[in-house]
Amino acid sequence: MAGFQKIILLLVVILVAIVVLVFSMNNQMAVSLNFLFFETQPRGVAVWLILGFIFGLLLGVVLTLLATVRVSVSRRQLRKRLDKAEHALEQSRTPDDRSSVP
Repeated sequence: MAGFQKIILLLVVILVAIVVLVFSMNNQMAVSLNFLFFETQPRGVAVWLILGFIFGLLLGVVLTLLATVRVSVSRRQLRKRLDKAEHALEQSRTPDDRSSVP
């Protein structure tokens, strides 16, 4: 099954590469982007779209990584608080209570 998944993934990657190649060949009109204070060199439309896609992809990865780190830190703090509470509960039980707990 893992071999089949690798073959499917390889086919998808090849298909995406072909689509990008065809797209870039059909969109070679040179355009320059004008930002507030500077203007870029003229490049093909496909180049700007692919760069925008890559920038968005990287931005998404960075934001997801930051959210994951934040959740991981919060989870670790909550785990420590839970361990402390369980320890305090265990300490507060009387010896009779400890023997009746399964």
